[in-house]
Amino acid sequence: MKNLPNKLYNVDSIVQLEQIAINQFDISAYELMKRAGHAVFNLLKTRYPQHKKILVLCGAGNNAGDGYVVAKLGKLAGLDVHVISLINPESLKNAALLAYNDWLKVAANDNADFSLLDETDIVIDALLGTGLAREVSAEWAQWITAVNNSVKPVISVDIPSGLLADTGVIAGVAIKADATVSFIGLKQGMFTAQAKDICGDIVFNDLGLPAEVYSLVECETRLINAIDYSLLPKRKASSHKGRFGHVLIVGGNTGMPGAVILAARAALRTGAGLVTIITTAQNLQAISSAVPEAMVKTCEKDAENDVAMTNLFAEPSIKEVSHVAIGMGLGQDDWSLKILQHCVQLHKPMLVDADALNLIAKNDITIASPLVITPHPGEAARLLSQDSAISTADVQNNRFEAVKKLYALFENSESCTVILKGSGTLIFDGQTIKICNLGNAALSAPGMGDVLSGIVIALMAQNIEIFDAAALAVCLHASAAELVTGDKTRGLLASDVIDALPKVLQ
Repeated sequence: MKNLPNKLYNVDSIVQLEQIAINQFDISAYELMKRAGHAVFNLLKTRYPQHKKILVLCGAGNNAGDGYVVAKLGKLAGLDVHVISLINPESLKNAALLAYNDWLKVAANDNADFSLLDETDIVIDALLGTGLAREVSAEWAQWITAVNNSVKPVISVDIPSGLLADTGVIAGVAIKADATVSFIGLKQGMFTAQAKDICGDIVFNDLGLPAEVYSLVECETRLINAIDYSLLPKRKASSHKGRFGHVLIVGGNTGMPGAVILAARAALRTGAGLVTIITTAQNLQAISSAVPEAMVKTCEKDAENDVAMTNLFAEPSIKEVSHVAIGMGLGQDDWSLKILQHCVQLHKPMLVDADALNLIAKNDITIASPLVITPHPGEAARLLSQDSAISTADVQNNRFEAVKKLYALFENSESCTVILKGSGTLIFDGQTIKICNLGNAALSAPGMGDVLSGIVIALMAQNIEIFDAAALAVCLHASAAELVTGDKTRGLLASDVIDALPKVLQ
């Protein structure tokens, strides 16, 4: 999967690519369908050579046509092939009907009998393609559920049936594939939201489309499959810490030192030259002991100490910091709000996370300086609910739309990059969406967002362009996690990721 192309498309763009190939390059729709069927059959032969009994499940449209091509190839190769159609196949049109008629020259369809699942070695899923735009209904849902319950290996044609290609959302129920062969262009929804749970290994085949076809269709979404080390500037032997930025990390309300500890340690491990922490006095000992490499300043919470807070932010050591990260363990009380306002008034490039985002959602706060925001879906929902109620589920139902709306909230800043965290983290700068294809479920653990914030702000402080710093940070974070856990999905601590950072940095 890490050798996949980096361009991702929505369904409309895939249709454009296909039509250009047909209309401008004289590649017939049926020829494309036959190439797609061959791609699936080749994977079947190479990955599952021992499987001789094949069940092909066909639905409507071109996805079914691809399935009939696979079935015919299997039959001609001497395999025991059975085909079930959930529609009257005579109602198929154009290339799909041609593929069905070609299948009839070598065999016929079977009755829709669930017992065939018990008798087969492997299932080819050609039920629902990229045109799905609603919940999977009745009989279709029953078959999808039966396939999943059968625990037979599944190869999905183009996309797992039931997965929405543009969003990565499961439309009620979806095939859980062991492998998916995606054609012409990778679908953006296959790499975020719920998609990673069901796509299995993704194999791409461009069906032989000329490069000129792709040059005629714009693509705003990019897949990140590996760390781009070219973004990390090489350090000279004569370097010193003063050249790598001075990061101010602000947070840690009373009794919550852990988040800023993680962020500060991550920033230092990622190469920030200097790190200063502002927190409450109660956290001083814990933070100083955990991060002796950082400087720590305290700010009391008593109302009468407003002047002291003002004086603290007027100190030369604070005014001269290069970058600010705020929100980790910050809380949402009056002290939190005031300290956020002071940070904004420093007019330094900022990273805003966690409770600072929640405060912005509830208060009229404008940030003019260059900015990275790092919401998880719940924080994103609160930010987007300023005009109308939006739930976490709404965000997850279309993460691409959500990340664009989040950007629009901060487009008056000098520049803004949004990191929408979650499975298939999205990074957006107003022009390009990047999706990180690294990491695994082990990252679903406390403190991971704090670590990511520390990595991002450290890279920003080392004069890496903000969008590049954000994307690079997400990849380093995920790669460090993979290094520790391998294929395991439990047992990872946020501090484990920090400790692994030197191994994935250069």
